[in-house]
Order: sequence, then structure tokens, then C-alpha cells
Amino acid sequence: MAEKSVVLPKNKGEGHRKRLREKFLQNGLGGFLDYEVVELLLTLNTPRRDCKDSAKELIDRFKTLQGVFEANPEELSRVKGVGSTNILGLKLIKEVADRYLQKKIVHRDVISNSSDLIHYINSAIGQRTKEVFAGIFLDAKNRVNAVEILFEGTLTMSSVYPREVIVKALEHRAASVIFAHNHPSGDFSPSPEDIAITRRLVFACRHVGITVHEHVITGDVGFYSFADHGYISEFNREFEKNG
Repeated sequence: MAEKSVVLPKNKGEGHRKRLREKFLQNGLGGFLDYEVVELLLTLNTPRRDCKDSAKELIDRFKTLQGVFEANPEELSRVKGVGSTNILGLKLIKEVADRYLQKKIVHRDVISNSSDLIHYINSAIGQRTKEVFAGIFLDAKNRVNAVEILFEGTLTMSSVYPREVIVKALEHRAASVIFAHNHPSGDFSPSPEDIAITRRLVFACRHVGITVHEHVITGDVGFYSFADHGYISEFNREFEKNG
């Protein structure tokens, strides 16, 4: 009787990547480690080479899945086995995710349903290596008209210009606004500067009839809400008292 031939994988990663893809198609990303998510993405643009070592090195270097997505192309290219097509794939998936989450909040009432807003803020700016300050502009029914990055770099009283915020709010026909910025350190506790900027913006917006609903600081895990901690109400009372 003739022996049955055995077909071996063409490379050591072929069987593994097939199992990864089948696992994803059956159960989504549930049970995946971060490096396995990165590995799966790398295989899409790497047809014949094992990607596990590159994926593990990316996670080791950038610490988290979000860190990999936020890394700039030059940093990514320093990892062995990561080329321009891999970088394109990693950057594309991050941009697609951000756009998807943004589309989920546009024209929706994010005051009554804030979870999608927080997911968007964490995804869009939570893992950036530089501080960015965003405005979410709402209509009279608290539906999102537009989302825009307003300032980049370390936030100080001299780097956040209320006049530019007002111009953008009027441009987007906003009745109210939500502010958000990130702390690259991962600690989302507000600094004295953050509190002072929030007060200044609440006053500036109130002078032109625009309501500030919230200011959110996002970090590695979780977020800080100025509204939940009473600052927005306090600044509004102060404005009404002093006019």
C-alpha cells in the first residue's frame, strides 16, 4: 500500500497564521493577546514570512496595541521585518477605526449617550505621544456637528487661544461644545494649568452664548471629567455672579 503523502507548510508561519485567521473569523478578537492582533495585521501584507517575532518586538517597544498604532512610521520601521506596506496597514486600520467611531457620534446626542463619545476620544487622542486639544461642537439639540483638533503641543495658557475656539465654534454653528485633551504620561489627573484653561474657556464661550458641557482628559486607562468633578458648574456660577 502506498504511503499517504503529507503536505507541509511552505514556511514555518503558514500554519500558525492560518490558525490565527480562523480563530478571528470564529470568535473575533476575543482571547487574542495584543501581539497576536498586531501579528494578524502584519500577515495581511506579509504573504510568506513569519510575523510573530516582529509583532512581539512592536509590543515590547511601544508597550500597548494603541502605542503601536500611534507610533510614527520612522519608529515602526526600526523594528526588524516591518516595512512600508506593513506600516501602511497599521496606520490605515487606526484611521479607519477613528473614522468609524467619529461617525458613530456625529449627529447624535452625546450628552445623553456619552459612552460612544468617550470611546472616540480615547481612540482618537488617548495614546498620542504629544498633547492635543480637541473640540466637539454640538447643535442646539446636543448633536455633534463637527470634531476638530484645535491645538497641538504642551498645553499652557499661552498656547490655547479662546478667540480661535470661538471662531471654530461659530464656523460650525455650535450652540455648545465639549473639550478633550490627552496626557501622554498616562496620568489623567488635571494640572492647575488644565483647570485654569477650562475656566478661561467656559468664560469665553459664555460671553458669546455658547455652553461648555464638558472637558475630558484621557490617559492610558480611564479619563477625567471636569463636569463630573463639579468644575463646569462652578465656573458657570462664577460667570453668572461676576458677569
